[in-house]
Amino acid sequence: MASSTFSNTISPTLSTPHSHSPKFSSLRSLHLPTQLKNTHATRRFTISCSSESTNAPKENTPIELRFPAFPTILDINQIRDILPHRFPFLLVDRVIEYNPGVSAVAIKNVTINDNFFPGHFPERPIMPGVLMVEALAQVGGLVMLQPEVGGSRENFFFAGIDKVRFRKPVIAGDTLVMRMTLIKLQKRFGIAKMEGKAFVGGEVVCEGEFLMATGICERIIRAIIPPKRELILLHFFCASSVLLVV
Repeated sequence: MASSTFSNTISPTLSTPHSHSPKFSSLRSLHLPTQLKNTHATRRFTISCSSESTNAPKENTPIELRFPAFPTILDINQIRDILPHRFPFLLVDRVIEYNPGVSAVAIKNVTINDNFFPGHFPERPIMPGVLMVEALAQVGGLVMLQPEVGGSRENFFFAGIDKVRFRKPVIAGDTLVMRMTLIKLQKRFGIAKMEGKAFVGGEVVCEGEFLMATGICERIIRAIIPPKRELILLHFFCASSVLLVV
């Protein structure tokens, strides 16, 4: 237990004030007479405090207790209920922030056991950039595969990318934190434009713009185009709808 010592000192002895209070000569100039200085008592109150705890060294918190874990909004089982991807191409481990139809933040724990590291590269394990893009697109799928935005896991596709930049390599042992945000949605054509960024340790490692397509344009084509020509015109129609968004 830390001990504390307090000492009080009062000095000097209070002097007896004069029986007659001083009078002021004028209401305009309120100057104190010299004899009033001697009538006031001087009081000093000194407190000294010494504690053993202030000088004691602070105990360092163990490193395993300093950093809290990421929250879990959607676990891997809930992610699997939304996304159709499975091993070895499910690249989202946990959702830590989720606003369906608007944005999501998810993580991918990059480990040496990932199946792409033996070939990329044997002497220097680096996560392929195309897989970072795919992981971001999967987070976009979590945002858009919701009834209110018309998404369906049976007919939701990765339609295109733009302005993609890779800032730093991602290696085994990193935790990839990915944020995807909806920028524009064309429900009529089933096209969504999204912005994505991936971080490691708070620094951007990958970013770009993404286009997602639902099966709406396919359903429109099948309703108005004969079967023999639908495949050719389907590609043209979906590409045209992408241009309308951009």
